[in-house]
Amino acid sequence: MITLLTDFVQELRSAGVPVSMVEAIDAMESLAHVDLADRIQFKETLRATLVKNSRHEAAFDVAFEVYFANRVPPLESGPGEDKHFTANQLDQEGWMGGTSGLSVESLIETLFEAMAGQNFDQLRNAARRAVDQLAGMEPGRPVGGTYYLYRTLRQLDVEALEQRLLEMFLAEVDPEDALAVRLAKEDAKRAVEQLREELKDEIRRRLVADRGHQAVAKTLRQPSVEEIDLMHATRTDLANIEHVIEPLTRKLAVRLARRRRLSKKGRLDFRRTVRASLATGGVPVEPRFKTVRPHRPEIFLLCDISGSMATFARFTLQFTYAMATQFSRLRAFVFVDAVDEVTDFFRPGVDFGEALARIGTEADVVWLDGHSDYGHAFEQFLVKYGKELTPRTTLIVAGDARNNYRDPRAQNLGEIADAVEAVYWLNPEPRAYWDSGDSVMVRYAGSCEQVFEVRNLKQLELFVETVTEHRPSRGRNRSTHMKGEPMNLVAPRGNR
Repeated sequence: MITLLTDFVQELRSAGVPVSMVEAIDAMESLAHVDLADRIQFKETLRATLVKNSRHEAAFDVAFEVYFANRVPPLESGPGEDKHFTANQLDQEGWMGGTSGLSVESLIETLFEAMAGQNFDQLRNAARRAVDQLAGMEPGRPVGGTYYLYRTLRQLDVEALEQRLLEMFLAEVDPEDALAVRLAKEDAKRAVEQLREELKDEIRRRLVADRGHQAVAKTLRQPSVEEIDLMHATRTDLANIEHVIEPLTRKLAVRLARRRRLSKKGRLDFRRTVRASLATGGVPVEPRFKTVRPHRPEIFLLCDISGSMATFARFTLQFTYAMATQFSRLRAFVFVDAVDEVTDFFRPGVDFGEALARIGTEADVVWLDGHSDYGHAFEQFLVKYGKELTPRTTLIVAGDARNNYRDPRAQNLGEIADAVEAVYWLNPEPRAYWDSGDSVMVRYAGSCEQVFEVRNLKQLELFVETVTEHRPSRGRNRSTHMKGEPMNLVAPRGNR
């Protein structure tokens, strides 16, 4: 049991769930006080001691089902049927892959009766028979569980099953009762979803028996929402990211505001301390400190919205605008090979999706051919908005610095950097790809306070904390470097 729990904790860590050594020990100690035969108690005890964030519960559930799958009894063999075994008996009895005595039509009817009557035991047994007969699983075959699930569902024709269930449920309610009709539809969907889950569980049990816990867990492992690559996110990933951005930024804003309140006490004010000590005979009973007046930065956000950068620009804009309360002023600019300001598109009360749609149709961001041209964009930005830059301004550039082999005109970004407090660059590409092909990242890095690799929400959150709290050095001799790289890789701005 200890070895299994240790492997389970290691899998949680690999899946992005932070579990400390102390928490792992607490989980093992807590199991001494629950009934290990009670699966619900066992699972919830581990959840309570190992999971600290609701966003990690999905990863916990997947890992738990792999490492602590239900042990099910063998299928009963009816007259004329071959005997089959559970996934837990594979290593002793052999692989489940025989031919069941039930026809596909009879199997579908059995599943339909189980779902219609909400007989979960019957549904579970029928799902196991369906996998046994229809999935075509073979030991040692390097095929994922999704393929086996697809083969099974296709032959069961679950869409037709759901339609039959819906017709049966609707026949039992008043068609004029909108609520009853809606509940009937939800019941039909829920029953089919329960069938899917039973099939997935059975397939997973068999894969674990054939390949082992670690191999199956690795194939099912998914990154947490904060670690999804923004450049290659699927539609489902994008929906999950949008769902988590608002609470994430709200939490971050509260944390930053608390830091600002706690940092009001500055260095010791020696003169005021001595003056105050005269009232206590020269003893400095109450030291006096200088008042710190940290200012909130004025942010100019400049985003590349060309085809390859559209998704990343979307979430950079959304995340930064959600953090607008931490900035004294926030202005947004977008570009491809020309620059246009879109601050008014994000005025208070405007739906973010509508603002993005307006950017796509109204923003004047194409100058020549609609391919990224950072050099011309920086030159135009300097001409159109250079007079509005102040020493209180922080410029954030979001882009991959891929300039389509055009003149980077790095001196334009240098002039912008001289006029503002700091320039930060967010690059969504892996650091290993920088300066490869048409990337000119190193040409621009010398004008930046810091260059960040920002490929996911976790890195974006870290950047916002840095830009809100960091006090950049002023003057042309300050050292600038790429975050995480040796200082001598990029020359200071004063040495350009």
